[in-house]
Amino acid sequence: MKFHVLTLFPEMVEQGLRQSILGRAAEKGQLSFHMVNIRDFTLDKHGKVDDYPYGGGAGMLMQAQPVYDAYLSVTEGIGTQKVRTIYVTPQGRTFTQKLAREFSREKELIFLCGHYEGIDERVLEEIVTDYISLGDYVLTGGELAAMVMIDAIARLVPGVLHNGESAETESFHNHLLEYPQYSRPEVWHDKPVPQVLLSGNHRKIEAWRLEQSLERTRQRRPDLFALYRTQQDTIIKLARNKRKHIHLMEWMARGMACMVCCQGENLMVNVEQTRIYGLYVESSREAGRLAREYMSYGISGQAQIDLVVCQEAAKDLLTEQYGFVVEETCCQACYTRRESLRVEHQNIRPLGENDLEYVSIHYKKCDKTYIHQRIISGAMYGVYVLDGEQNRLAGFIGTHRDGSMGMLYVDEAYRRQGLAASLESWLINRHLKRGETPYCQINENNISAIRLQEKLGLYLCNESMWWLRKGI
Repeated sequence: MKFHVLTLFPEMVEQGLRQSILGRAAEKGQLSFHMVNIRDFTLDKHGKVDDYPYGGGAGMLMQAQPVYDAYLSVTEGIGTQKVRTIYVTPQGRTFTQKLAREFSREKELIFLCGHYEGIDERVLEEIVTDYISLGDYVLTGGELAAMVMIDAIARLVPGVLHNGESAETESFHNHLLEYPQYSRPEVWHDKPVPQVLLSGNHRKIEAWRLEQSLERTRQRRPDLFALYRTQQDTIIKLARNKRKHIHLMEWMARGMACMVCCQGENLMVNVEQTRIYGLYVESSREAGRLAREYMSYGISGQAQIDLVVCQEAAKDLLTEQYGFVVEETCCQACYTRRESLRVEHQNIRPLGENDLEYVSIHYKKCDKTYIHQRIISGAMYGVYVLDGEQNRLAGFIGTHRDGSMGMLYVDEAYRRQGLAASLESWLINRHLKRGETPYCQINENNISAIRLQEKLGLYLCNESMWWLRKGI
């Protein structure tokens, strides 16, 4: 991902972004930082970029011409596609984690840093796409705010963080503040580490951490706590038919999604990391009316939709009224027990970028770009077998962006040896360790995969799941 920063102080931004995790990611080519000095584009022989504002008032205003020419120096090399240009201003929308995720999906971003009393409104109208504020206070310039935003966005770019999927499922995304953490020494200033953290009992530790997160959020951020309670109430309602709603429940429980609309038993949820919607409505006439309202609010206005996951009642509405087409009919399965599964073949580990060709050749349902993103996110894993004196990659599995298990493949030469069962069992255990309910959606014609779910103890929903995309 490439960040362009239009600023009067490029050295300040450069030094801040070239350190620590972001600096290492830039060295590896995962991030790119391009600083543009607005002063280089002034036509004034003295290097001035500001002047007095019309109508009077205190302070000086940055002029339109040098800002616009600095902007053109960036966009002329990009092409005709409009690049999102963020003006850092206290007058904009407040920056949030949700916005950070949205911006992280862009290939390039331009940050415009103002100074003095601001920037000539005419150039802002011409180039700015997003007015974003770091908070309700005023800084001497936009550089510090831009650096904070870039840090928050960049860490969500796949591969930037070393711990793989952590950026996708951090607790803050679930409307909860992080629990308190402790390191050595065991006692400091007569304050001991809580005994539960020394117990080795992971279930008790996770329960303690959740309790601490809840209490901390209730005390410090009652607004977030209210959102969490609303979401949990919805999850409890959906749990009445867990097999049918497990995807919606897990999207919300893992902090990956938000509710677009919710009324009674009718629900639309959007996975915030991508344009994936889950929709459940009752088959009654009233539900149909509500669903139409939801469509107008949540989906029909979207320019692009990757996927809508729903049951038959919603499928009929979307295909008949909103031009969606059926891509696949699936069977949903979930593992609701808490016991780990036995893994026969233990040589399973995360895939690397050098495995991209192998995966993309053998798994055609997803494009190469998507597979690459999953690999560098640490969400794909391979099983290795001994071939002579070397370990050979014999199959793989992964976790999709929506948290479901999938992309399971085993080389034909190594089938019927339990490798597929080992891969899925290993991934199920990984989800269980994270406190998640493993689930997957399988094409209803893939009988062997459905039988594998039954063999491993996953429960199958007795209703089909439909994958829909917006028709052209």
